Amino acid sequence: MIYLDNSATSPIDEEVRDAMLPYLNEEFGNPSSKYYCKATNAKNAVEDAREKVAKLLGAEPEEIIFTASATESSNFIIKGYLDYRKFYGDGRNHVITSLVEHKATLNTCKYLNGELYSNNDPTTSLFGGKKKVDRGYEASFVGVNSDGEIDIEEISSAIKENTALVSMLYVNNEIGTISDVESVAEICKKNNIALHADLTQALGKSEINVKQMGIDYASCSAHKLYGPKGIGAAFMKADAYGIAPITAFMHGGEQEFGFRAGTHAVHNIVGFGKAAEIALRDLKKNKAHIKILDDMLIAGVSTIDGIHTTVDTSKRLPGIVSLVVDKSDFHNERFIKKVSEEVALSTGSACSAGEPSYVIQALGLADKVTKVLRVSINKYTTEKDIEKFIRLVKTKI
Repeated sequence: MIYLDNSATSPIDEEVRDAMLPYLNEEFGNPSSKYYCKATNAKNAVEDAREKVAKLLGAEPEEIIFTASATESSNFIIKGYLDYRKFYGDGRNHVITSLVEHKATLNTCKYLNGELYSNNDPTTSLFGGKKKVDRGYEASFVGVNSDGEIDIEEISSAIKENTALVSMLYVNNEIGTISDVESVAEICKKNNIALHADLTQALGKSEINVKQMGIDYASCSAHKLYGPKGIGAAFMKADAYGIAPITAFMHGGEQEFGFRAGTHAVHNIVGFGKAAEIALRDLKKNKAHIKILDDMLIAGVSTIDGIHTTVDTSKRLPGIVSLVVDKSDFHNERFIKKVSEEVALSTGSACSAGEPSYVIQALGLADKVTKVLRVSINKYTTEKDIEKFIRLVKTKI
């Protein structure tokens, strides 16, 4: 089978797996324990991984907080920052985000805005009826242009006296569009607003330097860069006094500098560190490889009548290709099921499977939501894989 669903998850690198195995076997110590070697070895492994993740982000090790996922990181940052600023700071309680965010951000902001309490039943309670509640926060949702770029002018217009945070994707997980984080960072800085960026789809695939980009907080995870599932990280910008306090998401012990309670998953953290090390080491080589395959894919499908890219390819991260199959008898879900033994594809985000893509709708393509395929490439994808996929599309669509 050809695997072309790498925006959902990537295969684990063998070097990553090998680095993890000792911490699933003989090195099983708890890094929060003291004095004996297994505890010390585990703690050293966690700190070594922290340094490697920080280096990939252009950050300092003390600015990295390990979490269970990018979703947790986004929840932690958005809720934690707003809560602390509202109750312990200047009282600001308003967040701005976009209509094309990953659900980790979108639903977090909707929760704070009182629009939902659950991820699968957002409006109806057990007691009946639709209900919006006042949680003491506000959220604004700005639009995007036809290529999925976040509208900078809309962000500026949405800013209010109580705006505390802007949260945005750097690279969109469905269409690959790269948003202008640097320009948003300038706007935020002028208005004493913090900027949170979801870097999940970009990390390890493009050069990232959170300091140069003006990012205050960031979310990322290991399983999109050939690391294990179940481990993510939050970047929290430090000043001369260290990381500024925000409200903890997980309360309990003092792990992760008091920001994230719970015993460390040392094997996963080690895997993330190794994946980050490899990603930085091989970044130029992997970028060049994926760009060649991306160009090959675009050129191949462009020869097929009725198929075109969803967005301008010049504004997109190579490796994430959203295609519109503009044929009346085509249905993306049915097609993916039909070819599932030959190729792994998706219609969009794995976190929104089974429902029409709100990202495609936000582009003004509501009538095309059943016509879109997402093809995403990894460092192991070959030219032969792309050739086979193009032939499959020609013969089965």
